[in-house]
Amino acid sequence: MLYIPRFQGAAIAVWRRNMLVWRKLMLPSIFINFGEPFLYLLGLGYGLGLFIGEMMNMPYLTFLASGILASSAMNTASFEAMFSVYTRMIPQKTYEAILTTPLEVQDILAGEMLWCATKCVISGTAILVVAALLGAVQGWHALWVPLVLLLVGLCFSGMGLVMTALAPGYDFFNYYVTLVLTPMFILSGVFYPVTSLPVVLQSIVQLLPLSHAVDLIRPLVAGLPLSNVPLHVLMLAGYGAAGYFIAVRLTRRRLLV
Repeated sequence: MLYIPRFQGAAIAVWRRNMLVWRKLMLPSIFINFGEPFLYLLGLGYGLGLFIGEMMNMPYLTFLASGILASSAMNTASFEAMFSVYTRMIPQKTYEAILTTPLEVQDILAGEMLWCATKCVISGTAILVVAALLGAVQGWHALWVPLVLLLVGLCFSGMGLVMTALAPGYDFFNYYVTLVLTPMFILSGVFYPVTSLPVVLQSIVQLLPLSHAVDLIRPLVAGLPLSNVPLHVLMLAGYGAAGYFIAVRLTRRRLLV
């Protein structure tokens, strides 16, 4: 059976429900999503950037800021799709209550993905503003970054929902963070160019969604021309769509719907 996301229908109700809950926890949530990337940007951008100077014909602070924006979106979407969604699905049994209404599992997960992507845009835009104040943003093209963050959020939330559907408990997410997210964070060009890696490793990295997110965001922040946009968009959308379809099937089985 093919599950079609219904972002403009019932999924909006799930998104709105999460937004209303989040408003009560808004300040600590923004602090967590914003604080760590800001420290990376300030500490490494100015500290390490003083010794490096330029990288790929741009100030290192600009190079790092674009990578931090992409990786921050990855972490925000992944952690929301795993820890928060698991809490709503299992301990709080929120999904059981929602399923007594006309909504179906595909509506709930579509709403969750939209909510995760929204949080990426909120936290990422805050980082972008700080980067601009620090002088890391090189042009008005950066105004397109929130739209890219929305796509990155949908991509990684789909992948995170698959982990949530499989997780027997919170500790299970440590495998995904350690074996998938952390290597991607280190290898996908956040701190240094992917071209500095061995050729074989470069080929593998090109299959990782974070590298495509970095390749889309970096030129926008640095004020440089974009390249291979259809490829990057298709890779991110493909990961997100595949994650959604797999997550819906696994979640339906888990909830015995």
